[in-house]
Amino acid sequence: MRSLRELIDATLARLAEIGADPDDDEETRLQKGLLVLIAALILPISVVWGVLYFALGAQSGLVAFLYFGVSLASIALFARTHRFDLLLRIQLVAILLSPTLSMIPLAGFIGSGGVGLWGVMAPLGALVFGGTRDGIRWYVAFVLVLLVSGIAGLLLGFQSPLPAWFTNLMLGLNISVGGTMVFTLLALFAKQREDALGALRREQERAEGLLLNILPASIAERLKSSPKTIADQFSAASVLFADVVDFTPRSENLPPAEVVGLLDRLFSHFDTLAERYGLEKIKTIGDAYMVASGVPIPQPDHARALALLALDMVASMAPGGAVGDLDLELRVGINSGPVVAGVIGRKRFLYDLWGDAVNTASRMESQGTPGDIQLTRATYELLKDEFVCEPRGTIRVKGKGEMETWYLVGRRVEAPDRGEPLVAPAAAPAEAG
Repeated sequence: MRSLRELIDATLARLAEIGADPDDDEETRLQKGLLVLIAALILPISVVWGVLYFALGAQSGLVAFLYFGVSLASIALFARTHRFDLLLRIQLVAILLSPTLSMIPLAGFIGSGGVGLWGVMAPLGALVFGGTRDGIRWYVAFVLVLLVSGIAGLLLGFQSPLPAWFTNLMLGLNISVGGTMVFTLLALFAKQREDALGALRREQERAEGLLLNILPASIAERLKSSPKTIADQFSAASVLFADVVDFTPRSENLPPAEVVGLLDRLFSHFDTLAERYGLEKIKTIGDAYMVASGVPIPQPDHARALALLALDMVASMAPGGAVGDLDLELRVGINSGPVVAGVIGRKRFLYDLWGDAVNTASRMESQGTPGDIQLTRATYELLKDEFVCEPRGTIRVKGKGEMETWYLVGRRVEAPDRGEPLVAPAAAPAEAG
C-alpha cells in the first residue's frame, strides 16, 4: 500500500497535468501546472470557509460555495479546452470578488473579520502569471473593490451575525496569513534575484575567462569597453611561425582523437613556454603555431624574447625534452619589423597580425629546414650580439626574391645574464615549469 505522502504526490502530479498540451514549452507547462495546483489547493479552504460561516449564521457563506463551484467548473473547462488565458481570467476574477464582496452583508471591514484581504491573491496571481503590468492593474482593481465593499457594508447598515470572538480571531488570522503570503512571495523573489545575480556573475566570469583565452587581456578590456574594430600599428615587433615537419602524412594513419591529443599536448607545452617569456600566442593553424613579441604591449627586446622561446621549443622536442617522446620535429621561422594588429569581425573573435613582416616570417618557416630556426636579416641584426647565428646564405623566397638568412643556434655563453637560463648551442632541453 502506498504511503499517504506518495498518494499526495501522485495526486498533485495528476492535477499538474490537467490542461497540459504536448506542444507546450517547458515554461508554459510549469505555469499551467502551478495555476491548477493553486486553484485546487484553495478549493478545500473555500469549503471550510463556507461551512464555518453557515454554522455561525452568516448567509455570506454561500459566496464561498459559489466560488467553489466556479473554480471547479473553470478547471474542468480548462481540462477540455487547454485555454490557459481563460482559466487564469476566471480564477483571478473569482478570487478577487468572492472575499471582498462577502464583506458587504457582514457589515464591512471589522464585521467580516477582514476576509476581503484574501482578494490580494488576485493581483499576486496576475503578477506571477501575467507580469508586472497585469499585476499593477489587478492590484488597483483589488484596492477599489476592497474599499467599495467595506464602505458599502458600513453605509448599508448591515449587522454581522458573527460573534465578536470569531470576528477578532478571523481578523488576526486573515492579517497574519495575508502578511505571511506577501512575505513568502517577496522572500522567494529575493532568493530568485540573488540566485539570478549569482548565476549572472558566474556566467560573466566564465565569459571573461573564455575571452581572455582567446584575446590578450588588454585587448579584451578594450573590446568590452568599446565593442568596435580594434587596429593598432606597431613599428617594431617580432613574429614566429613553427610547423611540425611531415605531420600530415604521419597523421593519416592515426585515429582522429590521437591526432588531436598529440597536437594538444605539443601546443599546450608551447603555450606554457610563451607565457614564461610574456609572449602572445596568436593562433594555431592545423599543425602550425604562431607567436608574436612586442604586441599588444610594445617591448624593446622583442626579438630576444622570441629567440629564447624558439630555442626552448626546439630543445623541448629533442630526445629527453619535455615533449621529446612525441618523436616530432619543428621547422621555425622568425622575422622582425612593423606590423598591424587587431580584432576584426563580430563573431569568433581572433587577435591577428598583418603586414609584410608577418608574411616574411611565414616564408622563413615554410622555406626553412627541419630542426632549425631560420632568421631574416632584420631579426639577425637584433640578435647577433647576444646569440650565435650561422649564415645560411641567400635563398629565393616566394614573393620576396633573393634573401639572406641565418640559423639561430643558441645564446652566446659569454652573454650577460638577464634573468633567463643560458641556452648554449648544445644546451639540454628546456623543461616547462
